[in-house]
Amino acid sequence: MSTFKDLGVRKDFIESLKELKITVPTDIQEKTIPILLNSEVDFVGLAQTGTGKTAAFGLPILHKIDPKNDAVQALILSPTRELVQQIKKHLFKYTKYCDDKIFIEAVYGGEKIDRQINNLKRTTHVIVATPGRLIDLIERGDVNLKNVKNVVLDEADEMLSMGFKQDLNRILKYTSGTGNVWLFSATMPDEIQKIIKKYMSPDAVRVSVNPNSLVNENITHQYIKTTIKEKTELIVAFLEKRPNDRGIIFCRTKAGTQNLTAQLKEEGFAVEALEGNMQQKERDRAMRIFKKGDCQCLISTDVSARGIDVNNLAFVIHHQLPEQLEYYTHRSGRTARAGKTGFSLAFILPYELEEIHRIQKDLGIKFTEISF
Repeated sequence: MSTFKDLGVRKDFIESLKELKITVPTDIQEKTIPILLNSEVDFVGLAQTGTGKTAAFGLPILHKIDPKNDAVQALILSPTRELVQQIKKHLFKYTKYCDDKIFIEAVYGGEKIDRQINNLKRTTHVIVATPGRLIDLIERGDVNLKNVKNVVLDEADEMLSMGFKQDLNRILKYTSGTGNVWLFSATMPDEIQKIIKKYMSPDAVRVSVNPNSLVNENITHQYIKTTIKEKTELIVAFLEKRPNDRGIIFCRTKAGTQNLTAQLKEEGFAVEALEGNMQQKERDRAMRIFKKGDCQCLISTDVSARGIDVNNLAFVIHHQLPEQLEYYTHRSGRTARAGKTGFSLAFILPYELEEIHRIQKDLGIKFTEISF
């Protein structure tokens, strides 16, 4: 088994990793870090969330920064505000023991643009951004990407499914010719292939981790048959049985999320809602409470839960099955992260059984029926 030292990671970064209890490289880190550290290449990585991608691209990015040069040298694009903040936090922690300070700024929608413009006036080596906000800053002339050596597209399929296709194309036009593009994605739809063809070298290095297991192998998949009337009662019974376990309950709609949250709060459970109609302040507050462990469950729509990275979640519940297959992958991937185990439980109405069979077939997983 290789160590980070074997992969070529510098001593000061290894010290920070050790402090973060990251000592053994994950599969994607082992395959990616040596390539990105030792060569100037375009790169395509096929990997699920929760596999350690941030360090896989983050450590090579930090190695390549020249702290004595004040220019922006790397750009990391990610689909949501939560993910952008998270990547910035990880990179900041990795640099703890560096002799020369590396400055990282995060820019995203939902926060006053003026504050972000002011922050960017200071020395900034790495920008972590959501595509929409970055376009605003470029067009106002507040970001200069002339010296960017590396552009990372993290969760590229998510960015496209969230409607960032045009923004991505425009950003890649601004940066093309200045450096390398590193693209990471859990799936490879046609639109991603087009981006690879258009903006990346035909010699781009490709690495994939468990391409056949789209869903994390440490997750147990279960379903329980119910009726609309009994669904909430069953969820209550489930949560009462597991007072010490934490997880996320997924609903299809914003209204459904708010209704279930209200019902469970009435039953005395510590739960928080997360959905798109909430103001950013409320969403941040809900995430803070959940991350601190002050509530047992987050009840969320699919879009809001993208990029939630909370360790030690024991379960994911599907109040309804998702409309799109890839959402099942993203939902269930919130549990069993970083080598831990977890389970994904769907509450289904009898007619949805064929949907369970379809998910099994398409994702190559096995469901078991349970009752309690």
